[in-house]
Amino acid sequence: MNQIEGGVVAAEGFKAAGLEVGIKANMSGKKDMAMIYSDVPCKVAGTFTTNIVKAAPVKYDMDIVENSPYVQAVVVNSGVANACTGKEGMDSCKILSKAAGKALNIPDNAVLIGSTGVIGRKLPTEKMTAGIEGLAAILGSTPADGTKAAEAIMTTDTVSKQIAFELMIGGKTVKIGGMCKGSGMIHPNMCTMLAYITSDVNISKEMLTEIVKEDVKDTFNMVSVDGDTSTNDTMLVMTNGLAGNPEIKEKNNDYMIFAKALKEVNTYLAKKMAGDGEGATALLEVKVTGADTKENAVTISKSVVSSSLVKAMIYGHDSNCGRILCAMGYSGAEFDPDKVDLFYESRAGKIKIVEKGVPADYSEEEATRILSEDEVTVIAHMNMGSAEATAWGCDLTYDYVKINADYRS
Repeated sequence: MNQIEGGVVAAEGFKAAGLEVGIKANMSGKKDMAMIYSDVPCKVAGTFTTNIVKAAPVKYDMDIVENSPYVQAVVVNSGVANACTGKEGMDSCKILSKAAGKALNIPDNAVLIGSTGVIGRKLPTEKMTAGIEGLAAILGSTPADGTKAAEAIMTTDTVSKQIAFELMIGGKTVKIGGMCKGSGMIHPNMCTMLAYITSDVNISKEMLTEIVKEDVKDTFNMVSVDGDTSTNDTMLVMTNGLAGNPEIKEKNNDYMIFAKALKEVNTYLAKKMAGDGEGATALLEVKVTGADTKENAVTISKSVVSSSLVKAMIYGHDSNCGRILCAMGYSGAEFDPDKVDLFYESRAGKIKIVEKGVPADYSEEEATRILSEDEVTVIAHMNMGSAEATAWGCDLTYDYVKINADYRS
């Protein structure tokens, strides 16, 4: 599997665009609307927020994914979430899908809608319908086009997030790429924020759905920035079959190869979101190894990566290992504290800080040096079995509060 350029336009038949239509308040010059389009109909699978308060585009897309015979385009805006907007919010989704269908000459129900931004504000549909016409006119398949789309869905993100790979499936070259946005309000139970994956693989909707549902458990579902699950979380995977490989209809070797490729894409994007957490200075990775069950490994890793005290510890480069053990202990997972070994690891080295449940004899200076890198891993070896899990988050800084204190302005 080789990394290539292009993001969502890397796969055959996909085009994208991004531009400014004036949705974001006080942010002139920032792109705020994106479009992804496939030359041919696509299979689609997705996962969505488990928050009971679901934004209009989430409810709209859930229906399209479940009931539409195919999809062919996605229209996404940033700046306004279209959440808590009632019937008017759903009507806006229908207006936008109709406008996109007309501009692209495809059925209305072949268009997916995505929104991110301030909750409670209504979409400026007149600006956006004009924006749809503008996006349709500039759709392209160059890496620059993919980048513009990735930039247009950003809110408090500091960098755009995209990746693409090519691989062989069934004797054919298959490409898969994706883009996402996410920096704050990230603590999902399904995936996180907005993520769009495109591929030219030929796969049945049933097999695609199964791969997606399984994949998010180990990728987007393992990210936590601040403990808040958004109203708008959406992850969609679109496949158009143009690679020409024999259709994947069962869990064979081709299925496993594509599942691995999707996991590579989504793991990369998940880590990029965690590392770009609002105000973050470091990516925090928590690996739990030697657990008795996968469920316990997942529970422990997510508890540690979500702990505000652990996150503050990483920001201060302070080896306060009691905070890690504490977060493990209240996670709800069953384990023997007297068997736990803890390690820190980064580009600066690796050090054991806890052995069999008690602090090890280690150098505080070396621990601080390891914790001072911009990517830090905490390893918890449970010494109880062979199950493992990895979660991603970030440190907690002063800037997180500053960003969220005046987000609407």
